[in-house]
Amino acid sequence: MRIFQELWWFFKQEKRSYIMGILMLLVLAVLELFPPYVVRLVVDVIEGGKVTTDFLLKWLSLLAVAGVSMYVLRYAWRILLFGASRRLERQIRGELFAHFSRMSPGFFNRRRTGDLMAHATNDVRAVELTAGEGVLTLVDSLVLGGLVVLTMGVFISWKLTLIALLPMPFMALAVSHFGRLIHERFLKAQAAFSDINDKVQENISGVRVVKAFGLEEREKEAFRKISQDAVDKNIAVARIDALFDPTISLIIGFSYFLTVAFGAVFVANGEISIGQLTQFTIYLGQLIWPMLAFGFLTNIIQRGRASYDRIRTLFQEQPEIVDKEGAVKEPASGDLCIDLSGFTYPGAEQTALGRIEVRVPSGATLGVVGKTGSGKTTLFRLLLREFEAEKKAISIGGVPVEDYTLSALRRGIGYVPQDHFLFSATIRENIAFGKPDASVEEVEQAARLAGIHEDILQFESGYDTVVGERGVTLSGGQKQRISIARALLLDPEILILDDSLSAVDAKTEEMILESLREERRGKTTLIAAHRLSGIEHADEIIVLEEGQLIERGTHQELLAKDGWYAWMHHRQQLESLIEKGGGVDGDAAATPVSPASS
Repeated sequence: MRIFQELWWFFKQEKRSYIMGILMLLVLAVLELFPPYVVRLVVDVIEGGKVTTDFLLKWLSLLAVAGVSMYVLRYAWRILLFGASRRLERQIRGELFAHFSRMSPGFFNRRRTGDLMAHATNDVRAVELTAGEGVLTLVDSLVLGGLVVLTMGVFISWKLTLIALLPMPFMALAVSHFGRLIHERFLKAQAAFSDINDKVQENISGVRVVKAFGLEEREKEAFRKISQDAVDKNIAVARIDALFDPTISLIIGFSYFLTVAFGAVFVANGEISIGQLTQFTIYLGQLIWPMLAFGFLTNIIQRGRASYDRIRTLFQEQPEIVDKEGAVKEPASGDLCIDLSGFTYPGAEQTALGRIEVRVPSGATLGVVGKTGSGKTTLFRLLLREFEAEKKAISIGGVPVEDYTLSALRRGIGYVPQDHFLFSATIRENIAFGKPDASVEEVEQAARLAGIHEDILQFESGYDTVVGERGVTLSGGQKQRISIARALLLDPEILILDDSLSAVDAKTEEMILESLREERRGKTTLIAAHRLSGIEHADEIIVLEEGQLIERGTHQELLAKDGWYAWMHHRQQLESLIEKGGGVDGDAAATPVSPASS
């Protein structure tokens, strides 16, 4: 019964519904004792040859009133109890979603998506059943069962009642044993369901890759094995679950046998009447449901406890990054200063970033370049506080980023990540995601700045075109530009473009960057790029290699240093000329030698 103690907070929250519902169940339990009593009276009157029309009409009328009353009460308690349990389902699911939204990226690195989905669906449903059907079966098994046994013992025959209840201890032992087995096996079944969720989510998201490599059959076979494992574990639960009804029915059947055998002797000895024996056997039949309910209760409780334990484990995990007391609530703005001595991802051994010291005046543009894996995205993630850097290592407007609330920090920053996520909604809704109340003109202006407006107009439904999940109906360049438009609509003080123009051609890139220079005068822009043409106009450019800052300066200064930046610039110029079908002579035609290899 521990699960009911753990859910006591909700029962207090919904005390009106539960008190009224349980009171109705109590009244129902009393009313259900009435029909067998009427049967007893009628049987005894018929046996004595004293039956009359008035007698039958009187008791039949009372039976009809009792029947209508039970109908109304059964409807009402369902609304009260099951309605409350549905509200618990809604509340826990909402709290889970809010909890997921608060968690830091490290949490999602540890947890699989399919597992989180299983917690928010199957586990929440199991807890909801405990708060609804669990309470019902608890009340019915204790109250109705107790009233039936009490009535049989006090008003009919205590000796016959004791005889009929002789098999019941065996049922208690069996139910306890089955309940323990169900708890163990249900935990495994829920974990298997999480594996299925994760596999389905992974394959649907990566369906293009699967098809491109022609691995459909291999993935189907892998899913078949996971699915079969889940089936086997659920069947293991079902095997134990299936034992409840036959075990209880067998025990009740043996009680019937004892009742009829000894009851006949008691009737013959004149200890009870035939009407009382008839009433007793009807009560014994009514005892079947409380006994079954007791079995169901054990099943529901064990499932609910296993699921609630899994959910509580999630709630016990707290975000690594939280707002400090008295944090600044105004959107971040001002000069950006980075004075980082180093950073290592939690649980990692290799340093992701080394010593980096940069100052970006408000309104300036900073270019960040380097090889793949050099630390560009890591630097931006520290700025956004997706991971925590050392205290006061990064500040905006003279305020360390950890002294801002997360909401204020991120309201002041527009971030366009490498992974361009679009929702399965209209293009207009995707662009206006951060500002749902944006006007049509504002959305279209942001799209023009991002160079996607003309493309959108080519679609049959224009801005009302619904993109597929994760934007699968759009090209990579279109997704990138819609993501840029989404950030530009917010008009943030600091705009971060994390290699956000890699999928567009050089001409479109130049047009977008020119628009940004015009529209974002006086506002800070950070651009990470592999194509150096995207950051040539920056006020300062830094070059990262394996997390270390190896070069810094303007475009011309870095070319003059003849280091990695100059080598990459000459190489990209040569590649551009080759793509255009042109040629060069002299030193420019020579294959550039990487500084790392010289």
